Order: sequence, then C-alpha cells, then structure tokens
Amino acid sequence: MSAVEEIDDDWRTALRRELADWRLWAMRAIVVALAILSGLTIVMFTWLAEQAAACFDLLRDAAWWSPLLAAPAVAAAVVWLTRRYAPGAAGSGIPQVIAALDRQADGEQRSLFVSLRLSVAKILLTSAGLLGGLSLGREGPSVQIAAGIMLQARRVLPWGLGVRLDGRPAVGIRGLLVAGGAAGIAAAFNTPLGGVMFAIEELARSPEHRSSGLIIASIVLAGLVAVSAHGNGVYFGVIHAQHIGMELLWPGLLVAVVTGLAGGLFSRLLLASLSGTGGDWFSRQRARRPVVFAAGCGLAVAVIGLVSAGATFGSGYESTRMMVEGWSAMPAAYALFKFLATWITTWSGVPAGIFAPSLAIGAGIGNDVALLLYGSQAPALIALGMVGFLAAATQAPLTSFIIVMEMVDGHAMVLSLMACALVAFAVARIISPPLYPMLARLQLKRLPPPEAPPGS
Repeated sequence: MSAVEEIDDDWRTALRRELADWRLWAMRAIVVALAILSGLTIVMFTWLAEQAAACFDLLRDAAWWSPLLAAPAVAAAVVWLTRRYAPGAAGSGIPQVIAALDRQADGEQRSLFVSLRLSVAKILLTSAGLLGGLSLGREGPSVQIAAGIMLQARRVLPWGLGVRLDGRPAVGIRGLLVAGGAAGIAAAFNTPLGGVMFAIEELARSPEHRSSGLIIASIVLAGLVAVSAHGNGVYFGVIHAQHIGMELLWPGLLVAVVTGLAGGLFSRLLLASLSGTGGDWFSRQRARRPVVFAAGCGLAVAVIGLVSAGATFGSGYESTRMMVEGWSAMPAAYALFKFLATWITTWSGVPAGIFAPSLAIGAGIGNDVALLLYGSQAPALIALGMVGFLAAATQAPLTSFIIVMEMVDGHAMVLSLMACALVAFAVARIISPPLYPMLARLQLKRLPPPEAPPGS
C-alpha cells in the first residue's frame, strides 16, 4: 500500500469514528442552539434599548428640562445597582470577556467576568442607561451578554465539551467565549464578517481559536438571526460617495490623522479615568462616593445634551445615520460634545459600550473636515472618520474597517477605509496603549491572589 493510500485509509477510519461519536454531534448541536439563542437575545436587547431611548425622547419632548433630572437619577441608580448586585457588569463588557479568556481566570473565577446572571444584568442596566439619555452603545455589552449565554454549554453537557480523535477538547471554554463574544458583535451590528474579524483580532489568543469551524459557524448563525429580525439592510444606511479617487488622498489623510489623534486621546482619557490612579479630586470622589459621582456625571451629560440641542443623547445612531445618508449636517462642535459626553458617561461607572458613540464621533470629525474644506466629498469623509476614530480608540483596525464597510455598504471605498484605519491606528499607538487589554488587566485585579503552596 502506498503512502497516499495509507493516509487516505487513516482519514476514512478517523472520519467514521468521528461520525459515530454521538457525544460530539450532541455537543455541536448544543453549541449551534446556543449561538442561535445568543442572536435572539441580542435582538431582544436591541429592541429593549431602542424602546428605552424612545421613552427618553418622549420625556424630553414633554419637558425640555427633564434630562437635568433624568440623567443624574438614572446614572446614580444604575451605578448603585451595578455595584450592589452585579459589579462584573460595569463597563463595556469586552474587557471582561478578554479577562475571562486569560489563563489567570480558571474555573469559577470566570463567573466574576462572564455568566448568565451578568448577561441578564447587562441587558437591564445598559437599557436603563439609555432611558436616562446617557451617551453609550450596546455593542460592547452585547459581547459580554452573548459570551455568557454561550458559556452555558459547559453546564448543559455533563460529559464535557466533546473530545476530538486526538484526545483534545473539540470546543473548550475559551473557544465558547470567543464564539459568544464575536457572535454578539455580529448580531449587534448585523455584520457577520465583522464578528469573525473581531474574534481574530480582539479575542482570540491562539491559533486553534482562529481556525475552529464551529466557532465561525456560531458567529454566522448569530448574525443570520439578526438579519432575519432586522432585515438585510445596512446598519447606518447606504453611503452616497462618488468619484472616489486621488482627489480624496489629502482630505482623507487629514481625517485619518485627526481621528487618530482624537481616538488616541479618547483611549488615554478612558484608561486614566477608569484606573483611578490619577490622584486628582475627581478620582478621589469617584472612589469615595461612586453613586454621587455618577449623579454628577449624569448632570454633566444632560447639560452637554441640552447645549447640543439633544444631538449627543443616546448612542448617536440617528445622528450618524443622518450624516451618512446626507439628510443633514451636524453642528461643527458635535464631535467635541459627543466626545465629552461619551467619556463622562463611561467614567461614571455605568455599563456602557463605546462602539456606536465612537462611530458617531468619527462621523462628526469627517463632517467637520468636509464643512471646512471639502464639501463635495462629505459622505466619503464621514465614512473615513467613522473607521478612523473607531480604529484609533479600540486599536483594532481590521475589525473597524470591516464593520464600517458592512454598515454603510462601503465596498466601493475598501482601500480608502483600510488605509484610513491603519493610519489612524498608527497615530493612536503613539498616544495610548491598547484600550481593551489594559482594561482587562484592571478586571483581572479583581481575582483573589493565588494560594501559597503548602510549606512555603
């Protein structure tokens, strides 16, 4: 028998053994079912968040001054509930998933960062934040929510997570976390390809995570659930950019550099304020009186929102969509106001994502450059601003480029979007270390110190 025939015979034998292993197929079916459930949960979370934002708009329409009461009250209540009942739900949610993937977090310690209880808390607390008009997104929280659901596979399967023919787990705990987190992004943004890239660039830390077909299938299934619920439309509408060529080089480079600087500063501010190591008066008040501090932050967000005629309230979805589709242009100071409102909201300690607000800030910067210098290229510059600021703030250029391309149907701008993301990322790296890994380190400090070995 030749070597090729031996290899073919071994492959057929292994395939027959794998097909006969009912536990492996049961594991796959359960993981797929949980992926679908993750997608449905994110769809429900999206609906609840939109309803909360709509209630805030109705309140603001009834009384223009109502945000001055609603935002501080909601921020204080959410922070109190978070600290009292679900401290692991604070923040974006992405750092928690990265912390759970770290090898320092084993066994039950992962429940400090990702669990079904935290997923439920994240849904309710993030939606409550939008009820108060706070400047936050639901995409980062969707990562933690979906990861908590996918992690339930370890409880459903009493015999473990399946074993491959070589004796290693078919899908391990870390694989489930990667699949769930990326499925959350795919379902939240309606961008399955963006979810796959997010898994590769932000969550995966080893080659086997990046090559698992079951993980990719889970991401795609969650994205398909979102498509079924919301339709196959793009998240921010279709960008109407024409005549993309060399004439976009210099204005596009300007947008890339400005968004890189702004995104790097944004990341640096978040790290400094959330770490609490500044030693300034605000950091001391945040540590001593977190609920009162949150109320003050809510009041500041309300004032900024009223000064901007309501443009900075909420996630920024409507403002971004209007700029992308050319319905209207935001005021020149919109990007600055949204920047401040998002930073203060995150600083307050409420569960809050930064993806959607970052896209809104970037769109505002692109809009400002277009208003000042290059009005005819406004749609293209707005799209470049979105990808530039998101890439700079998260330092995930490939994920940012793919997400924005899918959200605005920007396939005609593929090279321009990619170049802008890379330039902005390079500029931001000079200013700030990566945001999510650094925040994950802060999360890991919550772990109890390792026990000393006997006799030490």
